[in-house]
Amino acid sequence: MATSETQQYWQGNIDTLEPRSSVAAGALWMIVLTVALFFLPLVNGLIGGLVGGYKVGGVGRALMAAILPAVVTGIGLWVLFAVFDAAVLGIAAGLAVGVLVALADVGIFVGAAIGGALRGSR
Repeated sequence: MATSETQQYWQGNIDTLEPRSSVAAGALWMIVLTVALFFLPLVNGLIGGLVGGYKVGGVGRALMAAILPAVVTGIGLWVLFAVFDAAVLGIAAGLAVGVLVALADVGIFVGAAIGGALRGSR
């Protein structure tokens, strides 16, 4: 019988023992696949979200991985503007770009929810 720590780490089929990825790794999968499939504009985010959501396992973790790039982009813009003594402008730019990325990636959110649900049901 597996311990509780092992049960929390390993998800999915007990025979194959597939480890679930971290949220950051799932976000990276989503970004890389979405950019790599740029020539499929309607389904690139859906495919990236599906794979990334499946890798992290669970709908909550998948949606967290999907929103992570928007948060990192917003904070990164604020830091960039703050370095050049324009912190107030950086807050506005960071929030605007963060919201834009979140709204533009609806396909990633849908794909992440589906992928997380598929992984959670195994």
